[in-house]
Amino acid sequence: MPPCVNPLIKEAGRRLAEPRTPGTKSKIMSFRKTTQDLLPSKRPSPPDGAYDLYPAFPAAGEIYPGFGYLARALARHRHAVIDGYAGVLWSDFRQGLDAALKALGVEAEWVCIDDALLPEHEIERHVAPYLGGDDPIFGMRFDGELCAFFDAARLKALRPGGAKLSICYGCGAALCNVEVWAGPLVYLDVPKNEIQFRARAGSVANVGMHKATDPKPAYKRSYFVDWPALNAHKRALLPRIGYFVDAQRPSEPSSMVGADLRATLERMAHAPFRPRPWFEPGPWGGQWLKKKVPQLPQGAANYAWSFELIAPENGLLVEHQSRLLECSFDLLMFHAHEAVLGTAAARFGFDFPIRFDYLDTVEGGNLSVQCHPRPEFIRSNFGEPFTQDETYYILDCKPGAQVYLGFREGVDPQAFRAALEKSYREAVPLDAERFVNVEPAHKHYLFLIPNGTIHCSGAGNVVLEISATPYIFTFKMYDWQRLDLDGRPRPLNIARAMDNLCFGRQGPKVRAELVSVPREIARGDGWKRIRLPTHRAHFYDVERYEFITAVDVRSEDACHVLNVVEGGPVRVETSAGAGLRVNYAETFVVPAAAGSYRLVNTGLGEAKVIKAFVKPECARPC
Repeated sequence: MPPCVNPLIKEAGRRLAEPRTPGTKSKIMSFRKTTQDLLPSKRPSPPDGAYDLYPAFPAAGEIYPGFGYLARALARHRHAVIDGYAGVLWSDFRQGLDAALKALGVEAEWVCIDDALLPEHEIERHVAPYLGGDDPIFGMRFDGELCAFFDAARLKALRPGGAKLSICYGCGAALCNVEVWAGPLVYLDVPKNEIQFRARAGSVANVGMHKATDPKPAYKRSYFVDWPALNAHKRALLPRIGYFVDAQRPSEPSSMVGADLRATLERMAHAPFRPRPWFEPGPWGGQWLKKKVPQLPQGAANYAWSFELIAPENGLLVEHQSRLLECSFDLLMFHAHEAVLGTAAARFGFDFPIRFDYLDTVEGGNLSVQCHPRPEFIRSNFGEPFTQDETYYILDCKPGAQVYLGFREGVDPQAFRAALEKSYREAVPLDAERFVNVEPAHKHYLFLIPNGTIHCSGAGNVVLEISATPYIFTFKMYDWQRLDLDGRPRPLNIARAMDNLCFGRQGPKVRAELVSVPREIARGDGWKRIRLPTHRAHFYDVERYEFITAVDVRSEDACHVLNVVEGGPVRVETSAGAGLRVNYAETFVVPAAAGSYRLVNTGLGEAKVIKAFVKPECARPC
């Protein structure tokens, strides 16, 4: 991109200078900024037959609300270590637990692990190579460990005093001398969506930093540096966590005995379950999700996304006597990835490979014109082990809706690039259909978007995006002259897109290679199994079950990710007796270790369930 000033930046400055009108969003708590409600301590019942915003798996032990139980558990010891993820409001947690300990007559000594951190300027110098310089979105995945943020001598010097109970606490506290700090390990977790809500409110900072920064660079630093380091640390600690705490409600955390949490994860790795979804508005967002999910706050202007299953960010809810506790999806993978993934564990390890999310443009706008990186590009530039190959499954759509997919026949790459750069430089509209092929959208169509394919959903669609798990590596080329929800221009990546676009996917090849042609592969009494072939570049395949009463499915040692795309509710039954009720549009997972299972239609008409899984030939390491 030649150096220039996009005229949209001037418009952004004007918008940001205008006084803001107070909204009706639920940003009612100063520590978070979002349209989403804080997770309730007890599970609310959804309207009958409606999408359930709070799916929960039965816990293998009790869930304890508040600080009292944890205080009683720690009061029996001389020393304790309280570690946790980024995003914990440590001051609030310390204050609440200290008050509960004092109520028991225990005066605790608190030793903060932050005292052993390296100076901020040293941490910043250490992580700078992973942050992509001035790039607003992309960096390189951090390959170090959490201990790299700390001074080894200072860690060794942290010692308990003579108090009845000494507590070493903070993010990374378990790095202290475990022989000196012999005692129970408590781990505080915060869902990654909540971390983002807190970052937007300026209430949390990146690891090793004392002040919050702008939420967008904070997210980039989190994604590429903090989360990889913290995930490796969490994985190492999981077997010895004595007490696990869901710290997203500062005044009422939920706690579980570590052994009970691990037992719950073990059961989950052998039974069907639903991740907890979360939702976000966007500049192109629609109204379909608001109408279909009545538990959502209705004051939001729109909902562009439903993150049904993005394993690096979604959480898992567990429930005991209606009380809820959330842990991160990656804990399940750290505990039992082989049971979850089956043969694919050899290739993907702790990475869950498949992503499901919704893109809602009904009464909204077109997505940006975009593409995703080729495999070698994403590995060498961003450190990701596999790339963002996608598909669009049309769950619902308005008459006349369409999908932009591939190029029109005869497109000249240089002319296309020149038109993109002129649009950016002069802030003038691009005649996208002069270059990009358009396909009509219909319910249950599957459009194939292997890496390097130019694409976007048009307005009027509800897309179930079935994809490989990477989820931020989108190279936008044109965004219809829009500003984001903060009134700023959305970053474009024309140069990177041009390095990755496949111009051979044009004209008749688009319909032949990128629009899946369904094929019936099995049938029985009242059911059919339909294959929706994916592109040869996709490591996953897609099938659909259509049934009046029930259909039996075998896992064949593969993890299945499924969604009820028509009809329902559907009951999922396994040979072990585990059962799960799934409503229309809900996403669920059947781990490989569950073996065979049955889908039972409890609705009045035909049910349709889509299924994605790793192709057997792609399950082994490349």
